[in-house]
Amino acid sequence: MTMEGRIPATIVTGFLGAGKTTLVRHILEHAGGRRIAVIVNEFGALGIDGDILRGCGITGCTEDDIVELSNGCLCCTVAEGFLPTMQALLDRPNPPERILIETSGLALPKPLLKAFGWPAVRSRVTVDGVIAVVDGPAVAAGRFADDPEAIARQRLADPSVAHENPLSEVYEDQLQAADLVVLNKTDLLGETALERLRAEIAALLPRAVKLVPAREGRIDPMVLLGLSAAAEDDLASRPSHHDAMDGAHEHDDFESFVVALPEIDAPERLLARLRAASEAHDILRIKGFVAVRGRPLRLAVQGVGRRFRQEFDRPWSEGAAREGHVVVIGRTGLDRATIIASITGPGPELEA
Repeated sequence: MTMEGRIPATIVTGFLGAGKTTLVRHILEHAGGRRIAVIVNEFGALGIDGDILRGCGITGCTEDDIVELSNGCLCCTVAEGFLPTMQALLDRPNPPERILIETSGLALPKPLLKAFGWPAVRSRVTVDGVIAVVDGPAVAAGRFADDPEAIARQRLADPSVAHENPLSEVYEDQLQAADLVVLNKTDLLGETALERLRAEIAALLPRAVKLVPAREGRIDPMVLLGLSAAAEDDLASRPSHHDAMDGAHEHDDFESFVVALPEIDAPERLLARLRAASEAHDILRIKGFVAVRGRPLRLAVQGVGRRFRQEFDRPWSEGAAREGHVVVIGRTGLDRATIIASITGPGPELEA
């Protein structure tokens, strides 16, 4: 609890694949016995990040402590999803000592911050801080533009240039709401690219905000928590591209769908297919689980662009069908049939 007796809440935001879940999991692993509740906002038909957190095997972290909101972007469903969830957490006989909120990659922080001004929440919770997690290599490559090379040249020449691309607006809104910026995956950047990226991010920040480099979100929770920003009282210094819209915005530029996957023998072949599909289509993120024949653990896969990661995360639930699936997230207009065919393939090509 804070000195005012209000529960501190930390909002973790960032673009798709930046490493938000990894950072949240790292905080939970070093919670030091504190009761921490996590609200996960998954954009897509199936919640993947919630499963990752539930399967982490962290002592003291129970199913009830992970609350997943899968009914759409958190900033678009404040009244329908977020506020009732917060009320339920606060009304528990033993409420959490701290709340972590992991937004979807498409969420704008400002509408969520405004929700903390609601009387039912304001008297009992304060926003300790907004943490923006940045995918260093993706941003350095200009992933938020239709023509990355051209926009990258413009940004180098004029860091204050306004970008009309919706992905850039989401990215900039997340940075401008932040109390701390975590520049993740810095091990994949050269020194020159890293310094240039730090300068570009600093040029976008409307006030003095610390930027911390990281690898796989491994940052001491003492740095991430206890910022005491009271962000709900500091909205004026957190500008948004959508301020003039009174919080209303659309995510029609994005869509997601699920691809069912059978049990497989060769994970490397599946990863090759996912990588090829991501490169050939306007896909922003692919993530999910798959069953590997002869292995008792699920294989979790996540990828952005050509960068894909895999790990056997936890056993399949007793009696559960060994059926896998991945969620594909991209810009509106994806050729679903072609993408599904390229991932699943005709015949036994996914098999050994």
